[in-house]
Amino acid sequence: MRWRRFAWKWMKALLFLGLAACGAVLAVNGFIIYRVKERILTAQEAGELSDVDCIMVLGCGVRDDGTPSMMLRDRLKEGIGLFRAGVSDRMLMSGDHGREDYDEVNLMKSYAVEAGVPSEAVFMDHAGFSTYESMYRARDIFQVRRIVIVTQNYHMYRALYIAQAMGMDAYGVPSSAEQYGGQLGRDMRELLARPKDLLYTMIKPKPKYLGEAIPVSGNGNVTNDKKDETEGLER
Repeated sequence: MRWRRFAWKWMKALLFLGLAACGAVLAVNGFIIYRVKERILTAQEAGELSDVDCIMVLGCGVRDDGTPSMMLRDRLKEGIGLFRAGVSDRMLMSGDHGREDYDEVNLMKSYAVEAGVPSEAVFMDHAGFSTYESMYRARDIFQVRRIVIVTQNYHMYRALYIAQAMGMDAYGVPSSAEQYGGQLGRDMRELLARPKDLLYTMIKPKPKYLGEAIPVSGNGNVTNDKKDETEGLER
């Protein structure tokens, strides 16, 4: 019957579009991974770099009791290890502090300071609400030109690609290779996030907040005032 032929044509068209979309997503993922894979280093290799402006630790989950999640803890340990090894004399903690009751970056700085990193060496980016915004602000607010990024390996490809697209000379050292609960969901999210951020790096929308420059060559304690951090920032 005619309606059946019509329905079958639409089904084939939708199937073709679905396969094409999946193919495009996989192609973008492959492209991003290929472009930055040589920039992923071991801690020993990172120690051979020179003139690194800062070690950036990207924020993630904070538990309800105010302690870092296992993923965040492992990122912090790796970043602190790189600091102790002399990869850079500055650390940049970039994460979400968009609400008073949720604060990644002060927890991250406290963890580093308690581990022996001088407070003045640790900067906080309170408005690192996404990987893209963290990299944009690292370049424009914190005046970073050469950077070593710390995050888990699955996330590293996207972080490095964005950083390079922002014009930074970026390298990455993955934190622990430990498998965390829910990793399949994070891997699937990355498949979609990479094409999204590829588009962002092409059109370069401004992050939610921008403001005056806070060079990482200065004193990290200027970022300590939680109350006033996002007041007066330009949108």
